[in-house]
Amino acid sequence: MNSRNPIRARMLRAALLAGAGSTLLIAAAPVVAQDAPAPQAEPEEDAIVVTGIRETIRNSINTKREEAAIVDALSSDDIGDIPAISVGQAIQTITGATTHREKGDASEIALRGLGPFLSNATFNGRDATNGSGDRSVNFNQFPSELVNNIKIYKTQQASLVEGGVAGTIEIGTLRPLDFGKRRLQADIKAQYNPYGDRIVGSGGIGWRGTLSYVDQFANDTIGIAIGVQRNDTNNPEETFAASSTWTACQASPVVAGGNCDEYIRDEYGQSSPFYLVPNAYTFRQISETDKRDAIFGSIQWRPSDQFNINLDVQYSDRTYVENRRDLNLSEGRYGLTNVAYDENGIVQSLNGLSSLESNGSELARSEEYLGGGLSVEWQPSDRLTVTFDGSYSRTVRTEIERNFRLRTDPTDVNGVRTVFNNMRIPYSYSITPGSFVPTITIDPRFDLNNHNLFWDDARFRRDESKRHNEIYAGRFDVAYEMDGFLSKISAGGRWSHLTYRDYDVRNGDFNLNPAIAEDRRINNLCRTAFPQQDYLSAAKGNSINSWATFDVDCLFREYMGAEDPGNLPDTRSVANRDVTERTLAGYVMAEYDADLGNMPVRGNFGVRVVNTRVTSDGLRSPLTVVTNPDGSVRLVSSGDFDTVTIKSQNTRILPSLNAIFEVAPNTLLRAAAYRAMSRPNPSSLGAGRTITLRDESASFDSIEDAIRNITANGSPRLKPLMSWNGDLSLEWYPNKDSLLSATVYYKQFTGGFQPVVFNEDFTIDGQTVSIPVIQTRNSPDKSRIYGLELTAATRFSFLPKPLEGLGAKVSYNYADSNFKTQDIRLGEVYDPETDTVSAGIIPPANLSGYSKHVLSAQAYYEIGPVSLQAIYNYRAKYFQDFVGGNSQLRYVAPSETVDFRASLDLMKGVSLRFEALNLFNEPKATYMPVYGSSRQYHYYGAKYFIGIRARI
Repeated sequence: MNSRNPIRARMLRAALLAGAGSTLLIAAAPVVAQDAPAPQAEPEEDAIVVTGIRETIRNSINTKREEAAIVDALSSDDIGDIPAISVGQAIQTITGATTHREKGDASEIALRGLGPFLSNATFNGRDATNGSGDRSVNFNQFPSELVNNIKIYKTQQASLVEGGVAGTIEIGTLRPLDFGKRRLQADIKAQYNPYGDRIVGSGGIGWRGTLSYVDQFANDTIGIAIGVQRNDTNNPEETFAASSTWTACQASPVVAGGNCDEYIRDEYGQSSPFYLVPNAYTFRQISETDKRDAIFGSIQWRPSDQFNINLDVQYSDRTYVENRRDLNLSEGRYGLTNVAYDENGIVQSLNGLSSLESNGSELARSEEYLGGGLSVEWQPSDRLTVTFDGSYSRTVRTEIERNFRLRTDPTDVNGVRTVFNNMRIPYSYSITPGSFVPTITIDPRFDLNNHNLFWDDARFRRDESKRHNEIYAGRFDVAYEMDGFLSKISAGGRWSHLTYRDYDVRNGDFNLNPAIAEDRRINNLCRTAFPQQDYLSAAKGNSINSWATFDVDCLFREYMGAEDPGNLPDTRSVANRDVTERTLAGYVMAEYDADLGNMPVRGNFGVRVVNTRVTSDGLRSPLTVVTNPDGSVRLVSSGDFDTVTIKSQNTRILPSLNAIFEVAPNTLLRAAAYRAMSRPNPSSLGAGRTITLRDESASFDSIEDAIRNITANGSPRLKPLMSWNGDLSLEWYPNKDSLLSATVYYKQFTGGFQPVVFNEDFTIDGQTVSIPVIQTRNSPDKSRIYGLELTAATRFSFLPKPLEGLGAKVSYNYADSNFKTQDIRLGEVYDPETDTVSAGIIPPANLSGYSKHVLSAQAYYEIGPVSLQAIYNYRAKYFQDFVGGNSQLRYVAPSETVDFRASLDLMKGVSLRFEALNLFNEPKATYMPVYGSSRQYHYYGAKYFIGIRARI
């Protein structure tokens, strides 16, 4: 992926693989169709119990065929048989679904090439919270061993919880009475990570163990299911990153010995040449431990044929600790010369000067999830069913980071002048066009591994953030079965109360300048050896393999007097968010089943009405400008706060129609038309403010000049993104193991998101100043998406033995969108006072998460006790926004991964299992603020799991 040719090769491989899979199925179809029995007959193989991967794919095909909406699924009749190490990785094997990977594992889910913002995810039919500030489910919190079915609704119907323009992901756990048998199962896996093995003192070894029990009692009127898991693994990572704030520098005149001149918005109309640079560059080595405890439980009671009561609870507690060692070039805009750049402002090479920093930090994140609900189903007659469901979901995520900075100086820690006699060190930057790996070369006269050179301007920070997301919800549904054209009438209502609160508090920014003798003592005491071998050896062109590192605890203890100075007693801040969202929804839906001539037709139609009320509280406080000892400045709150409350509400009407025509015994034509909505993320509805200062100097002509910008931490008045949608699907089911389907879809959006500037008054140093605040508004723009989705699956049972155990599934999605998302600093901005739009200087991005091409291909082989499966995933480039909004554009490069799974049955109920993730060490690369401008690349290696499962 280091040049444009490999990227094109990937796309070609994806297209060839998709075509090859479809061709194989089409070639096999005459044979399997010929062998298929008449629709009314059952194949002889039904006498044989189908298990494993084949059973999962067969169940998924049957679910797709039977559902009224356009649905793709992954389901198993048994627990622990979802073929993946995590729920996110399981979902990415479903047609049209792909993931964003963090630390080598699947996290955010995109449907049909559209980002998680446009998808809705539910757990057992209920909204679930997370700690990220968005509305997606944190799939890493839920062990795949305790989940037995996943559905993705590509089209909407009135009975579904609203929120999915791209689709709705439904994750389900089993009900013990429906499971219908006793089962005790234990599963233990050992993990090996080669990157972890390269870390001194580690071994790359981890483990995860799962135990589950299902049983029925009292003449099968009471059932219980319980599952527990402990996960103790490691996810080391090595990365290069530029900062998340980028500046457009004027190409001329060249500023000698200072920061480049910024190309500001008032000058954009002059069409001056510019190039894009970040504030800083960082090389980072990460060692990590990751622990998770999860408990899933369910009690089902069926006292009579009329009542079915189910209580289910899910609990997960995950903690991971990252130890980070950074080499930081903190002045990415300083002393730039010989800058070569292209027509988009992307830098190809330059020379610069920067102070260098050896920074270190320990980041500890804990995330606790608690969710569950009580469902009561009452059937007073054969035709009438009444259901009540009450649910609760809460996620609390806390992050604590302690970090230090040690800078270069004209002298070393012993007072000896360096060869440069300057705190700033020369470096060069270059990148091959089409590559994501830049080469930064530090002047070779500077020894990066010499601890004596990193000692000045010691700074210490303790940052703590907390996100609290909670949902109470209740649902009431009534269904009445009928005779005739209308087979069922359903109606219901839903109420939910969501709260989202967060804070991010910094205790410190302590800039210490003790006597040099004290610096020397601590420097010598707290030195550590670079903790990893072969750092970034996989990144072609990288020339930095190690640097001087220091112990975080030691430095805090010696400089600060305590390893952890603790949080501030008052966590209030003008940047905090406090959002409450209340939703009332009601629906009516009719299901129909009839014949159109000799052709059976079935489906549903209905309407859902949704009212959403948002209340967002933000804090405002007088601020004082304080000059730090190193000359930088900061703003300090007076401690007196006033609450500003912003309210908003909207009502949306969502009609839907799904129709299925059985044009032949094994062929279905589906049509769907519906209106859908996707709400803004809770974190995007905050009323807080983030104030960024110009920290290059302590002297300013005015307070306004001291402030670079003020950005809203959300926009409470944001409305849902609405779309009208149409889907048409043709599906052929030649037998229970085979499927060939093609779907075309169209979505028309009303409204987009656009930066807007409002002037707001702030009291700073006793003066009231009016400062522009950048926010986001719903624009009047219209945009559209159209796409094509293909799926081909079969088992090659017609092949001679022993090849009849081969099977394959290939799915491909193509989407084309003209949606526009503007960069918050360098893109278009709307001025409400003049009702005009000022032009930006960089092109907009598309929808967050939008990929034009998505491909998933699976090949499996099952015969006797052996089961093998290889999974290939490809995703084209996409724009990924920062949670909370109001950040600059960020793009993720195309990616492809290969995973492998194998199992061997040793005896009845006992199997040996092996799994390998990211076999070829595929990195993740990102660009900012235009595609091609390298921002970050991550390497985290492959992961291997080997274990044993026993069932009784």
